[in-house]
Amino acid sequence: MAELEVGAPPTGAGWLDGEGWRRLERRLGFALRRARASGAPALASITARVDRAVDPTAVVAASRRPAERWFCFEQPDREGSALAALGCVRALEARGPDRFAAVARRWRSLAAAALTDEADGPPGSGLVAVGGFAFAPDGADSARWEGFAPASLVVPEVSLARRAGVVSVTVNAEVAPDDTVDDVLGRLGRRLGELRTAPLPLLDPAPAGTSKVLSPLPPSHYEEAVARAVQRIRAGELEKIVLARDVEVRAPGDHDPAAVLGVLREAFPACYVFAVGRGAATFIAASPELLVRTEGQRASTVALAGSIRRSADPAVDDHLGEQLLHSDKDREENEIVARRITRALAPHAVWVTAAPDPVLVRVANIQHLARPIRAQLASPVGAVELAGLLHPTPAVAAERWGPFAARLIPALEGLDRGWYAGPVGWTDVIGDGEFCVALRCALLRERLAHLYSGCGIVRDSDPAAELAETEIKLEALLPLLAG
Repeated sequence: MAELEVGAPPTGAGWLDGEGWRRLERRLGFALRRARASGAPALASITARVDRAVDPTAVVAASRRPAERWFCFEQPDREGSALAALGCVRALEARGPDRFAAVARRWRSLAAAALTDEADGPPGSGLVAVGGFAFAPDGADSARWEGFAPASLVVPEVSLARRAGVVSVTVNAEVAPDDTVDDVLGRLGRRLGELRTAPLPLLDPAPAGTSKVLSPLPPSHYEEAVARAVQRIRAGELEKIVLARDVEVRAPGDHDPAAVLGVLREAFPACYVFAVGRGAATFIAASPELLVRTEGQRASTVALAGSIRRSADPAVDDHLGEQLLHSDKDREENEIVARRITRALAPHAVWVTAAPDPVLVRVANIQHLARPIRAQLASPVGAVELAGLLHPTPAVAAERWGPFAARLIPALEGLDRGWYAGPVGWTDVIGDGEFCVALRCALLRERLAHLYSGCGIVRDSDPAAELAETEIKLEALLPLLAG
């Protein structure tokens, strides 16, 4: 598909054919009549197939306007699965303990009233809401997380979805009672006319100047926090707790999130590679952990806990994997997570099944213990509600989760996690969707990057070993951002 000229008329925009524009015009007409009858805006949406060569993430990265909200979410190894979105027709935000339920209610109401196409395309096609949630109910309160609410889903203006060589584009518009169809068509034509198909930019291999890597709190602080957590566990106050630390990278020039995204999806094709842009900041990650995926009344998740490094030597790499598989400490950590997820799903399911033993999941720089978990839901429960039921799992928080653990984690860590370890993903009009856990992540804002990593602490944890594990996990992004 050739590049399109900004300001091209709707019929020349290229992303919708003549019939697509006629369908959009009719849909907007229905929406306008509804808006004038009710006195409130009406949401209209249409979806169309586009060239299979279109790269959703590259289009969004190349076409975003300054300070515009944008979103990319990929798992390349899963048949090229991708969802990317631009702009904001409606923002759904909340805070507090009920933030998942509040956002879910607003999305159900909005989706039920919207004028949309029947679902016919890859997962994520059609009208969707995209975004994420902070780890804590009132998290992301510090200045560095400006623009990221504790719960924040966005209905985009344009989204593109891909799976197994099928690509679709969805265009959404909120039609006000005083709009005209021609005005809205013109606005959408200009939006589509701005879309670019340029590839993702390359990361500069030799940037001018030197990056500085700083630790806001010294590494010894983390070791001391782990030691205190082990004391609490051995005293019987809890079984497991996850503690995180952060590292800052000050680069000689502004970080380019699109270039970083390109490297991550090449290096970590089995992971959830995502970017959430809000104003001048981008939250970016290559996360190995699925929180929940819903397809009708089927739900899938995974207990991911227990880690060890990789080796370039295949024999050593296999030995490390076997060592992890037979580690009592890591198997206990994984079992705690699997047990907690199964308990959370059971009241809402006909059956829940977890793999009897963990398997190895290998990504570029680390290998994990993973135990797939599946459930048949007793009645439809949307992806956002399920994410709220499961978050936070012991893989990122604590077993015996409650007010005590919720206070203990920030007290020991000494940081605002923001969206680190929170759910990031999407949901559609029927409640299907997918949320991963925001791990191996960084918050980019101009020249400054904040990187986060954490480890699960159990009674046999060694502070020095846990610190070393955080360093391995930081290697997913630190070399890219520090140059």
